[in-house]
Amino acid sequence: MLPESLAFSGREPVKPGPAPIQNLELPPEAWKKEKLLSGPLGSCQELFTLYGRTAGEGQAFLVAQAAWGADTAAAARDAYGEIARVLQDQGLTIVHERLFGSLVVKPEVMTSRAAALRARGLDPDGPLTYIQGHPPWGKGFAGAIIRAVRGLDPADEAWIISDQGKAVGRGWRRQDTTFLLLQNIQGLMIGPQEVNTPPLQAKRLIRRAAKILESQGASFRDVVRTWFYLADILAWYPEFNRSRTAIYEQFDILPGQGNGRLRLPASTGIRGEVSTGAASALDLLAVVGQAESRLPVKQLSNPGQQDAFQYGSAFSRGALLRQPDVSLIQVSGTAAIDEKGRSLYPGDVRAQIDCTFDKIAALIGQEGASLTDITAACVFVKRPEDAPVYQARAAARGLENLPAVIMVADVCRDELLFEMDAEVAFNPSKRGC
Repeated sequence: MLPESLAFSGREPVKPGPAPIQNLELPPEAWKKEKLLSGPLGSCQELFTLYGRTAGEGQAFLVAQAAWGADTAAAARDAYGEIARVLQDQGLTIVHERLFGSLVVKPEVMTSRAAALRARGLDPDGPLTYIQGHPPWGKGFAGAIIRAVRGLDPADEAWIISDQGKAVGRGWRRQDTTFLLLQNIQGLMIGPQEVNTPPLQAKRLIRRAAKILESQGASFRDVVRTWFYLADILAWYPEFNRSRTAIYEQFDILPGQGNGRLRLPASTGIRGEVSTGAASALDLLAVVGQAESRLPVKQLSNPGQQDAFQYGSAFSRGALLRQPDVSLIQVSGTAAIDEKGRSLYPGDVRAQIDCTFDKIAALIGQEGASLTDITAACVFVKRPEDAPVYQARAAARGLENLPAVIMVADVCRDELLFEMDAEVAFNPSKRGC
């Protein structure tokens, strides 16, 4: 049950709104706002739900979840209207923004988004990633996930990262640590003589990301999290893995190369098309500490799953970042795979969903976190009719208010019907960990 000062329903908030983020001690649900639209007969149609969760001082995650069958333009307009209000009221700057929906509605979504941000005096032209993730009800807007920060002192203000005259990411500093977030990096080359096989595009985009990081004084060895969106993933995922592994070998981050510890980023690799027609798109997070301090990052293995690099997928199961007031876990895309790398429960989506929840709980539980600490998640169902099954299984665990965007997408193996990734925020010092 949400505190009254944080709970919203109907057309108007029952209270004025959330208190300043830095002063909140939020429950697992944090705050939630639902926007309803009056129908022709006076009934109310829900347009969206917006979840907001803090992650230490001056940092928050916002997840807009479009309602089932909601009108695209109205849902995007009103969701971003509420997002813009929160950003303005809290003095927050977006540092990572992902939108999910059908490509055919992208113009509507982007127009609604821009209008809502401008209405609050916010710049709509920053970097973002729009991925085709169809909502379960068909074509439309599925939702958005935003990470936003407020500098704790003037030196911590976020900045835009550009490449070839285009905004491709943001950087910010927090408690002696520099964060670099790159968005929508692609490897498609334009021209009649260009070769654009999907594996070659994958190599190009990773190399391009590495060069951008170098311009910021970092390297790919500082990357703790990647999100790979692959068009028609089932047609070329093995080739993608070989391409990624080849590049990572050049970067000297593969296990067994004398580096002394697991350095592979946490990662999601899922089907997702982009409007340029590129075969792949990449978001990534790099973390750089002060030279005199030990970087508080640890790549995680899962006791209930084989490390993915052992079967040819070069990523770690998760990545933990510790800061004085918060610990953040980046949970890689997780599905029903066992300790020997085998897919489990073929054809049984209910069992696959339960297994995935169990695997994520085991991964983050090692560090003192639980499923209720998830601040943002992507839920991928192979078949649209399985979305209600996910919702029922989540509710059975008390996770009906899990801040997630649900979309239809192929997972990396044809027999896998469900996958989920997540970002988790918690404070171990308050739990005796």
